[in-house]
Amino acid sequence: MNLSFETVDISILSQSNVIIGQSHFIKTAEDIFELLMTSSPAVKFGLAFNEASGPCLIRTEGNDDELIQAAVKAARDIGAGHIFVLYLRNLYPISILNQLKNIQEVVSIYAATANSLQVIVAQSNIGRGIMGVIDGSSPKGVEGAQDKKDRSELLRNIIGYKK
Repeated sequence: MNLSFETVDISILSQSNVIIGQSHFIKTAEDIFELLMTSSPAVKFGLAFNEASGPCLIRTEGNDDELIQAAVKAARDIGAGHIFVLYLRNLYPISILNQLKNIQEVVSIYAATANSLQVIVAQSNIGRGIMGVIDGSSPKGVEGAQDKKDRSELLRNIIGYKK
C-alpha cells in the first residue's frame, strides 16, 4: 500500500474563526445548521461537509456566501471524506463547541481557531484522511507576571469573561 502525506493551508478570513471536524452521516449539514441558527441571531457562518460514499458531494449550508465559499474551498483542498469545515463570524467557537461535539454524528474536532492553520492529510489507495493539524505558532517563552496580568485583562475587559 502506498501512503503519502500533504500539508494543506487553510485560509483564515478577516474577523473569522474556523472549526474542522470529522462526522459520519449526511445529516451533519442540517444538524450543524440548526445549531448555528439557534446559537445567536448575529452569527454568520459557512459550512461544507464532504460525503464519503454515494455521490461523494461537498454538502453546504450557511447564511454568508463568502464563508460558504471559503468552507467549500477548504473542504475540497483537504479532500477527505466525512470531514466538515465551518467558518464563523460574530461568534467564538467556544460558544458552541460543546453543543457541536454533542451532535450525534460528530466524531471529533481537529481545530477551532483564528490562527494560521495547516491540515496534515494522508493519501492512501482508497482516499484521504486528516492525520492532524498545525494550529498557530510554536511557543516563544513562558509567561511572566505582566503576561498574566495582560491575559486577565484581555479575558475580562475585551472578551467579557468573568466580569
